[in-house]
Amino acid sequence: MSLDDDAYASLTEIRVSAPHEIGAAHAARRRRTSLTQDGMMFIVAADHTARGMVGLYDDPLAMADRRSMLDRLLTALEHPRVDGVLGSAEILDDLVLLGALDDKVAVGTMNRGGLAGASWTIDDRFTAFDTAHLRASNLDAGKLLLRIDYHDAGTVPTLLSAAQAVQELNDAQMMAMVEPIPYTKDANGDAVWDNDPLALVKAVGISAALGGSSAYTWLKIQATADIATVARVTTQPLLLLGGAPGPDPEATFALWEAALHQPTVRGLVIGRSLLYPASGDVAATVSRAADLVEQAAKDKQ
Repeated sequence: MSLDDDAYASLTEIRVSAPHEIGAAHAARRRRTSLTQDGMMFIVAADHTARGMVGLYDDPLAMADRRSMLDRLLTALEHPRVDGVLGSAEILDDLVLLGALDDKVAVGTMNRGGLAGASWTIDDRFTAFDTAHLRASNLDAGKLLLRIDYHDAGTVPTLLSAAQAVQELNDAQMMAMVEPIPYTKDANGDAVWDNDPLALVKAVGISAALGGSSAYTWLKIQATADIATVARVTTQPLLLLGGAPGPDPEATFALWEAALHQPTVRGLVIGRSLLYPASGDVAATVSRAADLVEQAAKDKQ
């Protein structure tokens, strides 16, 4: 569906005049009977702005236009291979009012307090959904980010909060989508991804063990060149994250394709690379990623 002027204007009007309709729309949302269609999952991520990430490429406001973002999300969600969306509350509220979440997996993001570029970014407080409100909003899963820096004490409260969230989600029999990312400090003392393959292996092992149950835990990880080693750390299902669009989209697609053939890798959770591709063609980029997921599903059968 396309987002016309009336539909977009209605989102603000409902918030002003009839905010109760948002909760009603979530309650009435038609949910799927299973998270995956065939053991593989393809989710579009749209929770970046909640952490203060609005720039992309050389445009500091690339993701700051909500109408543009919703248009791109609607385009992505129209593809039958796209299983659903990951977002903060206000994005999911907009989408459910637009009728875009029926028969889709709706994943609520949970900790967004580690604002991008902030001095406390590793201390990533839970400022968005908690498990109770995920359930109240009739959503399907919760996603949490766990950035691990052995030299930053901010990791500790985040680790504890993550364990509690994983436990609560497992108790509620809801998917706990945990995104472990190893971090370090650059020469300026800023927090950055740690690209050491061993660091990712350790981070996956730590995240896999969170809470007193792992029955509903899935991990969202980087598609590294040595994905086979990372994939052997756990039997939990792994989903590949996209990260910021790289300078070589072809290399990125090749990396995803190779990683999707690992037995425990069960899909993609991609945001900026799909919604804001360098080519500008959201539909074509989503379709290409969907083909990779479709082929991986066939190969695993």
